[in-house]
Amino acid sequence: MAGFLLSGSILAERKLQTWTQSKKMDRKRVGIIGAGVSGLAACKHSLDKGFNPIVFEADDTIGGVWAHTLESTRLQAPTTAFRFSDLAWPATVTEKYPSHRKVMEYLRSYASEFDLLKCIRFNSQVLGVEYLGATEGEIMQWEHWSGNGEAFGAQKDGVWRLTVKDLKIGNIEVFLVDFLIVCIGRHSGSPNIPEFPANSGLELFKGKILHSIDYSYMDNAAEFVKGKKVTIIGSGKSAFDIAAEVAKVNGETQPCTMIYRTRHWLVHKSSICGVDLSYFYLNRISQLLVHKPGEGFLYYVLATALSPLRWAISKVIETYFKRSIPLQKHGMVPDYSFSFAMSSCLIAMLPEGFYDKVDEGSIILKKSKRFSFFNDGIILEDGNEHIKSDIVILATGFRGDQKLRDIFTANWCKEKVAGSSATAVPLYRECIHPRIPQLAIVGYSESLTNIYASERMANWVTHFLAGRFKLPSIRCMEESVAEWAKYKDLYNGKYFRRSCISTVNVWFNDILCQDIGCNPKRKKGVLAEWFQPYGPADYASLY
Repeated sequence: MAGFLLSGSILAERKLQTWTQSKKMDRKRVGIIGAGVSGLAACKHSLDKGFNPIVFEADDTIGGVWAHTLESTRLQAPTTAFRFSDLAWPATVTEKYPSHRKVMEYLRSYASEFDLLKCIRFNSQVLGVEYLGATEGEIMQWEHWSGNGEAFGAQKDGVWRLTVKDLKIGNIEVFLVDFLIVCIGRHSGSPNIPEFPANSGLELFKGKILHSIDYSYMDNAAEFVKGKKVTIIGSGKSAFDIAAEVAKVNGETQPCTMIYRTRHWLVHKSSICGVDLSYFYLNRISQLLVHKPGEGFLYYVLATALSPLRWAISKVIETYFKRSIPLQKHGMVPDYSFSFAMSSCLIAMLPEGFYDKVDEGSIILKKSKRFSFFNDGIILEDGNEHIKSDIVILATGFRGDQKLRDIFTANWCKEKVAGSSATAVPLYRECIHPRIPQLAIVGYSESLTNIYASERMANWVTHFLAGRFKLPSIRCMEESVAEWAKYKDLYNGKYFRRSCISTVNVWFNDILCQDIGCNPKRKKGVLAEWFQPYGPADYASLY
């Protein structure tokens, strides 16, 4: 108890010396949770608009998921697509898909270039956030977001209270901010651990079980798996990467087993016959081939009429990759189209030489809808195949929705922020919840390169903070959310909760540009405007 009282006295003094001083200068207090890609973008654009944000980062470094990842991790997109709008990669980086170390160097250069480190409190874990001001009942009666459609709301005393733990010394402090930007991502923090019937779960296994996030944090991962029977559960990018790393260490003498349920499109490059895939999916002309949220009658007719062309493009790309990668040989052809993979953000880069390792026997692929444990390993679905294992690595993803809910203290926020399991996450412009005031969520929705989408959202949010525009009524916001939910249901299928906007990225960016009052057409010339792929650099210096 004394420790909390001590922290309270420190807090009171800090409020008087720092926050009150900021208030006297008529500067609103902006808080940001997370110093990953989204948090860095939010910090930089907040500074551009004259704010002095404070960024809370639980780690001791910037970078988010890039700071602790697998040794073999590299970019999943070319450097022209994975970059901030106002900072190109250095000329010394010549690889198309640089390693995670070079990605971290790039992120550090961004933080240095725009002097962001002065805003970041490292080793500061946000234990919970709570809105102080209007009650839940009053908020539900509002016709406009935050009472008036403005960033800092109609409530003069409306603030967010953040409870923050200093992970180095253990102190707990409380901070008040007028606007909160949550940039915690969805691919870390809350591992998705499969559930099992009684007497068939993890508790039976005598070996070691860990999640992929734990494996990625290891300094001696190679030594940990050396000479061991390793089984990897999962079919996403992490499962493939871990399998490739284990196979590199153990080879044919101790092959690892990868158990997957769904086959996904993992490809060896982002082009076919020398033509980059962005020319098929990320230029303005490609937007005409899909139905878009809020589209008018003409766009609807065009998308319907051009749907056979979209199907044909997908088939050509699928045929190319089936011929250049031994997918059919190993039974790894996905059950869904390549276009669906693009629109659902299910596309990823294959580890170098992955299927060579399968051919040589270093990796064994096993398909199974269900599995259970026994003392010495894994039992596959029909119970007839037992796979002995010393180590089981669960590359089963993360519970991004739960991670988002857990940051809130109040139950009504927990219940509303991520919606229900049957609906898309209800965020207006993919970052504002219509019923939660003075708060934005940046980096939850996905695109083919998340840095691209996250920076555009961060830029939009900070223009909103600066008073460049007001939000429409809550009813209009919820109608827009419903329109986008229909799109996600149509083009993301059962993966709609990923909130992927990849194949309507240009359409989405157009809407953001219109909100902040800048020209959405960023190219020079009609042909370039329609046929050149759009990317982060096109949105540098928005006014």
